[in-house]
Amino acid sequence: MVPNRLLSLLTATALMSCSPVLAHAPPPTTTDGIKGLADRLLPGQGDSFDFVLTARNDAWSRWNPPTNDHYTVAGSPGGRIRVEGTTLSALARGLRHYATETLQLDDFWFVDNCRNVSGPLPTPKGTLTGSSVVPWRYNLNTVTFSYTFAWYTWADWEKLLDWAAWRGVNLQLAWVGYEKIFLDSFRALGLADDEIVPFFSGPAFQAWNRFGNIKGSWGGVGGLPLAWIDAQFELQRRIVARMVELGITPVLPAFPGFVPDAIRRVRPSANVTRAPVWGGVPEQSRDYFLSPLDDTFAELQHAFVSRQMQAFGNVTNFYTLDQFNELTTAEGDGEYLSGVSRQTYRGLTEANPAAVWLMQGWLFYSSKDYWTQERIDAYLGGVPEKQSMLILDLYSENEPQWQRTRSYAGRPWIWWPVLALDSSDSLVGFGLTPEAYEGNEVVYDLLLDQAWSRTAIEAKSYFRGWTRRRYSEASSIPPSLFEAWDLLRAHVYDNKDHRIPCAGVGVYQLAPSLSGLVNRTFHFPAPTALHYDPEVLKEVWGLMLDAAAHEGSLWEVPTFQLDVVDVTRQVMSNAFIDIYTDLVRAYNDTMQIRGGSRPGGPRVPSREVSVKGQTLLDFLDSLDLVLSTQEHFTLDKWLGDAQRWAKVTGADELISFNARSQVTVWIWESPFLNDYSARAWAGLTRSYYRPRWSLFVEGLKEATARGSLDEKALNAKIRAFEKEWQYGGFGLETGPAGERTRLRDTLMRVQRQWPSVFARRRVDAKHPQLK
Repeated sequence: MVPNRLLSLLTATALMSCSPVLAHAPPPTTTDGIKGLADRLLPGQGDSFDFVLTARNDAWSRWNPPTNDHYTVAGSPGGRIRVEGTTLSALARGLRHYATETLQLDDFWFVDNCRNVSGPLPTPKGTLTGSSVVPWRYNLNTVTFSYTFAWYTWADWEKLLDWAAWRGVNLQLAWVGYEKIFLDSFRALGLADDEIVPFFSGPAFQAWNRFGNIKGSWGGVGGLPLAWIDAQFELQRRIVARMVELGITPVLPAFPGFVPDAIRRVRPSANVTRAPVWGGVPEQSRDYFLSPLDDTFAELQHAFVSRQMQAFGNVTNFYTLDQFNELTTAEGDGEYLSGVSRQTYRGLTEANPAAVWLMQGWLFYSSKDYWTQERIDAYLGGVPEKQSMLILDLYSENEPQWQRTRSYAGRPWIWWPVLALDSSDSLVGFGLTPEAYEGNEVVYDLLLDQAWSRTAIEAKSYFRGWTRRRYSEASSIPPSLFEAWDLLRAHVYDNKDHRIPCAGVGVYQLAPSLSGLVNRTFHFPAPTALHYDPEVLKEVWGLMLDAAAHEGSLWEVPTFQLDVVDVTRQVMSNAFIDIYTDLVRAYNDTMQIRGGSRPGGPRVPSREVSVKGQTLLDFLDSLDLVLSTQEHFTLDKWLGDAQRWAKVTGADELISFNARSQVTVWIWESPFLNDYSARAWAGLTRSYYRPRWSLFVEGLKEATARGSLDEKALNAKIRAFEKEWQYGGFGLETGPAGERTRLRDTLMRVQRQWPSVFARRRVDAKHPQLK
């Protein structure tokens, strides 16, 4: 979606001077933003509601921590609907409670499903009430701004903000436009643009540049355009303003300490040290880190905070700042670490005395050998007032750090997911912090709904209600669709194997190899092992098609279209494992048999390897065809969104290279990072994954003829192809046009082509055994 006026490119120079700022962010007092939310999600019905704030809330700060929210929804005279709440966030949550309970409607992120409700809205049958069980409901991971949001426009952000507010999110990272603050702050320090801009990374890799992991454009042609920097900052203005309207407290960026090399020209005595090598690429990492003990650090921190207050208004006391993301320091003594955090926070409070430092707890997991309890206590203890920090326990569903850190030495913290509701006195929130938002929306909803329930939500009934709302546009919802989602709940979403911490990637998305691709576990490299029986997902697929056969209107429901493609994609991804292992087995068997052949023996490729290799390639063609029926699963959408920004900024080569690189080859010098951000997309499968596998198949065929495999030469061919693909520009990569309009025909065609892949054996939802 592209708004009529993509973005204003006006600069903010007049608003960026460093003048004195206020200490407290005032609370919003108008409910107009919530009325606007109602108008967008229930078109034209905003005037049907009376939104009333029932409490006066000072802005949350280190002196004034938040309390739990409450709301009520009831009918009022004249058939109107009165929503009362303690905060704007409570009002938004109450609005959703009304919509889901009374109208049986919900709003979902990945599809456009606003519903026109004709006539006057019905009043609720009784009074609806809700109370949060934690004061904070947090959203977004720093790296999401690169993995998912790199090419977002205002239209995308508006939908995301509505989605979050609707679910009661009241604290969210606002990390767009960081480079503008950085640029102007260092200009004021005396650096020239040609000393600052080369430090910035390309648009798709900015998250890691802000962390101090990398520097430079990270590939591509040219540096980051000033037009990009200005346009992103203007976008941030709109984002922050809308967040305030919706009752979502923005978490703004602060200065972490990473600086361009030219800092030594203007501050020759600055206390700077090189950060460690990140990603195995010393030339593109090892940023300078300016010690917080240096006076220049406090000067820059004041500039960062005060410039944002001038630009956005006095709207928040929360600032995100991560100094050791996948980095450590050679200085390991407690006095140094406590000094770093103490002076870092001092810099924040000199600009905003009420500041709260929000820190991601990922460092305590990723570098856990370094972060002993003594060092953790020293670093966190440098900020003695506990309410002055808020920690995100990012990986707590598998590697919770709050336990080994003694609840972060008593600092308030936010956990994902919800198993520790009553386990820590300093737990103050639930949060969503996935690295990328690409699916599994029911998980996000369950977590955010749990934040409003004092007892654990009963998953079976929750999934049933969620299914009803998700497909409410259909004329009816057949029982088989409820059964499909109950199977997903009981098996696919019920992961008790902590060796498999996330959805991982498909084997087909990885660089081809004879070994090391199947059954990978743990976080990195991305896991490929499955924690569920793949037969379960085949049954889910069959039940979804049974439902559509019984109720044909489902084929016209956007959420069903998305979900059935998503399930088909995963069924086929699972099936690829067997197709791949059959090929490898055929190759190994052939080489073993031919290994003893006398000179002058057979010198033709193995027919079995040829046949199985072609089967693998044909299967990828079919997968690409399925994915092409849904825009959400296409490379063209990613490239198209990037291209819009290229037109605004005039940086086609840089942006196209960044867009292609992030989802494939991150950087040549460090191949172990490659495919970490792999995507299940049409176009990417057809133009990138399949050609790699084609080279692999040809290599195996040639090896069976020669009697040996030159793996080094084969890998060189694959790497050469990858590099060429990166420079493909904005050329469209999806197959035949029009497939998106024939989803049902495409699925039937693929099922006929691969009957064994979709063959069903009945699965009982209560028991994992196959019948």
